[in-house]
Parts: sequence; C-alpha cells; structure tokens
Amino acid sequence: ARVDTEQLGEQIVRCPSGPRGLLITVGSKSNGVFPAGPTHHWDSLAYEALVDNDNTTVVFVKGLNLRPERVSNASRFECVYGEDFSRLKLVLRSEVLSIAQEIVRCRTPLIVLNSQKKVNSSVKVSVRIKGGGTLPSIARLGFLSDSGRDPLPTRKPHETCICTMARNQARFLKEWVIYHALIGVQRWYIYDNNSDDDTDQVIESLFNAGYNISRHIWPWIKTQEGGFSHCALRAKGSCEWIGFIDVDEFLHLPSGLFLHDVISNLTSTITSFGNISIGEIRVSCYSFGPSGLKRIPKQGVMVGYTCRLVVPERHKSIVKPEALNSTLINIVHHFHLRDDFRFIDVDRRMMVVNHYKYQVWEVFKQKFYRRVATYVADWKDEQNVRSKDRAPGLGTRAIEPVDWSSRFCEVTDTGLKDRVLRNFANPKNSLPWQTTTNKKAGTWFVEEENTNKVQEKE
Repeated sequence: ARVDTEQLGEQIVRCPSGPRGLLITVGSKSNGVFPAGPTHHWDSLAYEALVDNDNTTVVFVKGLNLRPERVSNASRFECVYGEDFSRLKLVLRSEVLSIAQEIVRCRTPLIVLNSQKKVNSSVKVSVRIKGGGTLPSIARLGFLSDSGRDPLPTRKPHETCICTMARNQARFLKEWVIYHALIGVQRWYIYDNNSDDDTDQVIESLFNAGYNISRHIWPWIKTQEGGFSHCALRAKGSCEWIGFIDVDEFLHLPSGLFLHDVISNLTSTITSFGNISIGEIRVSCYSFGPSGLKRIPKQGVMVGYTCRLVVPERHKSIVKPEALNSTLINIVHHFHLRDDFRFIDVDRRMMVVNHYKYQVWEVFKQKFYRRVATYVADWKDEQNVRSKDRAPGLGTRAIEPVDWSSRFCEVTDTGLKDRVLRNFANPKNSLPWQTTTNKKAGTWFVEEENTNKVQEKE
C-alpha cells in the first residue's frame, strides 16, 4: 500500500498506525535504492536503549509479559549487544542487574562503552531469556549527556520540570505550558505518541517564544510507563524535581505561592521519619466534568470547567529523579523509590491537580481511540469494566450520552479559575494563551518577572 511517510532521523520513519500486532517494515518505491528491511512483531521487541550516568544500560522492551509493580528474577535473563542476534557467537553478553515490567537494566560491557564513545555508529541491544529466545531489536544504544559522570552535580539548571506523554493535544498545549510557566515550571519534556495534528508546530512556536520545551518522538503504543522512565533518566542531570502529569491536568496552588516554594516548604519540614529524604510528592487529583458546556471554552479549560466530583481520584507525582529505584518501576501515577527516600502526601490546601478529565464530548471522545498506559484497558475493550480508570456508566462505545454535559458534577470549584482571572488576565480580560506565546511581550503578566530565560534546545 502506498503511504505518506515523514523521515524523523537516519533510522526512523513515521507511517500511519495500523492494528496492534501488525508486522511492520519499510520498503522503497519502485526503482528505489533502499530494499525493504526485516519485519518485527511489535508485541515482542526491544525498542529503546540508553546508557545511564552510572554506565549501566537501560533497555525498554515489549513481549516479556512481566507483572506490573513486581521485580522479576534477573538471573533468568541476559542482555546481548551486536547486530545479528540469531548467531550468539557473534554477540556480547552481559549480566541483567534488574528487570521489572518492561524495563531491563544491564551491566554495559566495557568494550561497548569505549567503542561507542569513539565512533558515531551504535550497536543494537536486546534481551535474551536464558534457555530461550532473544527479543527482536531496533534498539540502538544511546547516551545521555551526563553518561559516566556519577555523582550528579549538586546544583542543577532547573528547580522544577514537567514531563508528559501526549497524542493530538496541540490545541491545549499552549495553555498548559504558559500557565505552568507562570507558577514556576522551567522545563517541559513532551513525549509525542503518534500525533498527527499540529503538536510539532505548537511546540516549536513555544520554544521560539522563550519556553524551554522539547519534543521527543515516542511512537510506541501503550508504553506510557516506559516513556516516563525514559524521561526520568533524561531529566536526572537537569531537574531537581520533575512532575509527571497529562496535558489535561493543571497544578493548582491555593496558597498563591510558586511551585518551587511549595516544594521547598514541603521537603524541608522535619517529620517523624527522621532524616530520610523526601523523594516523591504525591498530589491528589480532582476530576472535573463538562460543567454544563457543549463547546470547547474559549478562555481555556481552567476558566471553562468549574464543576467536579467531590472525592479525589488517584494522585500524580513530582519526584527527584535520583531518588527513583534502579528498576524505574512506575504505574504512571507514582514511582518506586530507593530505600533512603520516601514519599509524602500533600495537603490539598497547599497543592492539588485539577484534572479536566471529562471535557465536552468533542474532546472526550478522542480518548476512545486508545489509552497510552500499558496496564490500562482501552475504552472500547470489553474488559475491566468496573475499573476506576473507566468513566462510571459510560460503556465501551464513543456514543455521546444524552446527559453528558451535566455528568460528573457534584460540587462547584472555581478556585483555579479565580486565580487565573485575577492574576493573569489583561485589562480586556483575555489570557496569555489567547493572545501571545512570547514571554517577553505583554508586561501586564503579574508574575512575568519570575519566569526564566530559554535554555539551549536539546
């Protein structure tokens, strides 16, 4: 079949997504010079690999079918480095240090480390089940900018960062980025999960306007946990704290403080746990409903949606990257920490996440395409119908309920709306994301002087 493709790098080509489990290859047009390459089954694949700052290799895989939130027996596996994994005599083998969910940490062979730093080409990495087969691989070894520089610097460039995975969220990115800049976020990592809207253009415009934001292509389906672990590795040398939230989630600070001040106050408090450091801050999520609306609110989600469920649903996390357990286990909402760190739950009067989960139907129905988390069923799948990840009584088809606009509305909450209009609106009552993305324009931004200059684009 003829498809439109976009070359994203020397070894990456984007094509329209197909059914899960499809065999995929890339071939040339007639009379082309590039022969079709090998086929790989997506359900069984090593797809990314990074060398951590301690020189271990972290491999991201599909197909091992390990249980969530459980550390598996590393002795059953080994990592292999080379090109032709069908001939084990031609590959280097190394010890697996830890394995959990879909992430494998290996001891990188010294010869691989030395050779990779001298040449531009990169060897492939995969995982082998001892006594069994080796996962097919397209994972070529990559290096972080601070690989081999352990320990990490005592002072990092950014106090607060945010990482998200998004698909077709272009029309909401501007509000999300600008608002969080105004409350103190300094760096954004956007993992683009097969967007085919204007996401790339919006991110580029935000970067050009002075926001330290980068887009990382992450095309792998149902790998949000792996993407967040990958992002945590990248942020380790740059961010003191990094939050993992979605584009429809906004950190609300009822105290009126900046984010870094709230975090500093929380983590400097002496607790009954002694001198154990705080490595994770868990923030409760309030889920907002359509609030009577049938069209996308012009001033943005924070001003438009003001009615929510009473009881918080789950939580989201802000973490110190170096506090994470070496397995990098996470279930989207929280990570596993090293033994010398612990988490704290934030009082909702200090900080909460406003999750605009159930927006107008035009927006919400897009979620039926698929969910990005590994262990969460797609909306349309007839499984786990009573899960908390599903909207109560919604069903499994993208058909708008007649009473959708009035659903999920138990209490009126205008706290974030009031702060936004009070602090960020200009005299004509328009908001920064409605007018300009330039941080240096519009001196009427009340908190403008507290935002930071742009850093070099990664």
